[in-house]
Amino acid sequence: MTAIQHKPVSPVAHLTPEDVEELGRLLDEIREEVVSSRGARDAEYIRKVIKTQRRLELGSRAVLLASLFPPAWVVGTIGLSIAKILENMEIGHNVMHGQWDWMRDPKIHSTTWEWDNVTPSEHWKHSHNELHHTWTNVLGKDNDLGYGIMRVDEDQPWSPALLGQPFYNFLNMLVFEYGIAAYDLELFALGKASAEKKAATWAKGKQVLRKVRKQVLRDYVLHPALSGPSFVPTLAANAVANLVRNVWTHSVIMCGHFPSGVETFTRKSIEGETRGEWYLRQMLGSANITGGRFMHVMTGNLSYQIEHHLYPDLPSNRYAEVAPRVQELFERYGLTYVSGPLPKQVASAWWKVIRLSVPTKADLDKRRARKARRATGRRPAVPAQQQETVLEPVA
Repeated sequence: MTAIQHKPVSPVAHLTPEDVEELGRLLDEIREEVVSSRGARDAEYIRKVIKTQRRLELGSRAVLLASLFPPAWVVGTIGLSIAKILENMEIGHNVMHGQWDWMRDPKIHSTTWEWDNVTPSEHWKHSHNELHHTWTNVLGKDNDLGYGIMRVDEDQPWSPALLGQPFYNFLNMLVFEYGIAAYDLELFALGKASAEKKAATWAKGKQVLRKVRKQVLRDYVLHPALSGPSFVPTLAANAVANLVRNVWTHSVIMCGHFPSGVETFTRKSIEGETRGEWYLRQMLGSANITGGRFMHVMTGNLSYQIEHHLYPDLPSNRYAEVAPRVQELFERYGLTYVSGPLPKQVASAWWKVIRLSVPTKADLDKRRARKARRATGRRPAVPAQQQETVLEPVA
């Protein structure tokens, strides 16, 4: 993909400013309908999911007490893997988005929830809720576009280090919770950071280390020790469950942000952005995963990534209800609703990671130009067709 402002034909060129604001008004109406109708069935849903997850985890850990026996190991590991995915995706992610704050239940509130992950919740809420969801797919503003280690857009500069990005992405997939913890610390920006910023990062780093220690002691010391003679099989089961959770989470997130058809935006294009234009950016900068009810729950309903980006703080169980109405607005306004089955979306995202690791002639020319600019201190003229323009729908 390349920034929408640099495409020869803009997918929103047919929209007028009035169209965009009317679209925003209609999306606001959907939001208000859901907000005004939140109630007992929604509260019952999240409490049921939490109860199911906790029973599944407790039962799986009980089965693993006998994990010396292969059938017990398999059953316990599968159950624990599903329990960890549910806790991270449908519960932790959505609770920390504030989707259930309206219940006024201190046990299910974004300010008190701490999840089963090495990333402290307050770090994740800052990098995800405040930064990613505000600057969704804006190049140079949304660090989720490649997490600082990958190039996922043609308008991101290429460097020789990116030849290894398929390997970086694979490794990141295996240890995803640790990768996100490092990403939330913004370690790649420390080189030019002020002393104050470095001190703050060090303080946050100590918080991460404390959380890592807690998670490691629980999964790799305490629970295996409780299994007695089944110590090693239980330790292996916990490692496999964490691996499965990491791979699954990584895959779901890639499917929502990187497949073919997802748009990105330049920083200049969001200057003076209206509510309708913000909505439009969320619509074009996301992709969905098709599937059944079990798929949606296991993804934390992030299979409705488009709807989640539009309404990040609405109860996740409502995305299935609003999705047909959102899709109808896509069709009415001539926009592409990017959606597909999990294997297709995963393959599309991985192909992008692989393809953009290899430079084109244009990438090499730009790299040479950047080197020349640094050497001379002069900024070369940019051809008119490559100059950045603000995204303004036209009649």
